[in-house]
Amino acid sequence: MKKSVEEDVFIPLYPKSTVEDKSSLCSKFQDRRFWSAVKLLSNVLLWDGILREDTVRDLGLSKLLNRYLLLNLLNTPPGPDNTEKCSKVVACLPGRWFQDLQSGSTLSELRNFCQHLLQ
Repeated sequence: MKKSVEEDVFIPLYPKSTVEDKSSLCSKFQDRRFWSAVKLLSNVLLWDGILREDTVRDLGLSKLLNRYLLLNLLNTPPGPDNTEKCSKVVACLPGRWFQDLQSGSTLSELRNFCQHLLQ
């Protein structure tokens, strides 16, 4: 999994003006790569409870979410597409990670993602 996360994930960053046209080849390619990375995130996080939690959080959150997915989310204009992408990312997160957190707090690896959601 580590090799796949570090070597196989590629989400190009194009200027916003290039990807605003959803029919453009750049936009379509970037979206396919984003959704492929979300699928990998989902698969990595399914290992929670089987592998050590810190390993799963490092691969899934520190590397995949913060290194690749969040950059794409920040480059996606606000609107339904961004909301759908964020919702799919949230749906991947294991609920048990949040059971013992105090209200208004989150995991340290999710701070930047939470800031994006708040904006």
